[in-house]
Amino acid sequence: MDSDFEAERGNIERRLDDICSTYLPALPPPIADAIRYGLKSPGKRLRPLLLLFAYRAAGGTRDAALLACATEVIHAYSLMHDDLPCMDDDDMRRGRPSVHRVHGSRTAILAGVTMIPLAARVVRDSARAMMLTEERARKILDTLLEGGGASGMIGGQLRDLAGEGLSLSLEEREAIHSAKTGALIVASVQMGALAAGAGSARLGAFEHYGRSVGLAFQIMDDVLDLTSTTTVMGKTTGRDAVLGKSTYPALLGIDGARTRAQTLIEDGLESLAEQKLLTQELSQVANFMLTRRS
Repeated sequence: MDSDFEAERGNIERRLDDICSTYLPALPPPIADAIRYGLKSPGKRLRPLLLLFAYRAAGGTRDAALLACATEVIHAYSLMHDDLPCMDDDDMRRGRPSVHRVHGSRTAILAGVTMIPLAARVVRDSARAMMLTEERARKILDTLLEGGGASGMIGGQLRDLAGEGLSLSLEEREAIHSAKTGALIVASVQMGALAAGAGSARLGAFEHYGRSVGLAFQIMDDVLDLTSTTTVMGKTTGRDAVLGKSTYPALLGIDGARTRAQTLIEDGLESLAEQKLLTQELSQVANFMLTRRS
């Protein structure tokens, strides 16, 4: 991404630092240290960026950076738990040892659980700072918790674990990842749109965009698991084969998987264009899903 995105990411990083300095001192030190380690691991910060860009596209004018960080808190907790020995059992994340390798599995579990109410507090406090109504703040929080809950990210993770070693169809694979990966991405753009006061038609367009981008992201993640390296990716590659997962390249071939991702991106961008919501920022994020190397 270009320098403008780096500036936006820099703002997100500063707000994540603010979250650590504001909320973590009241926690037991081992929990606080694990949260800080997981939350501040180097990342692309795509979900908070998507929230910011959706907010602006929908007409928002206030500073939504703190609100955007609530999505990163949930995402970081999901990675912390995803890497646990009882889950995907991965020792590397974002180019360094995963949280449980540094702080232990018990602390990683407790830290991840603590990050859910932490994200809710961030939403509450940022909504007040943005002077959003209580009703709008409640809808935003409901959207985040649903996207990260049993009907979204957690439910998708459960189905993904259950599918290990099975031969899944393309439809089954896409249903899993629409929840596991896509739900929090959908929540991110919808939270931004809600904060800006978007109506139902615009929210529907952002949902369509989020689902398309989220699924394309997962497809390309499967491709990179086969074609990239641990050093470049910052996490262990080849894990899908080890865990016996049905992948998009296995179902469609590498070129077919890339074509499917391209079709999804085009479909998502069209949904925004129809509502006159397509901005250069949202287009660049979508196309980054296809061109990223890590």
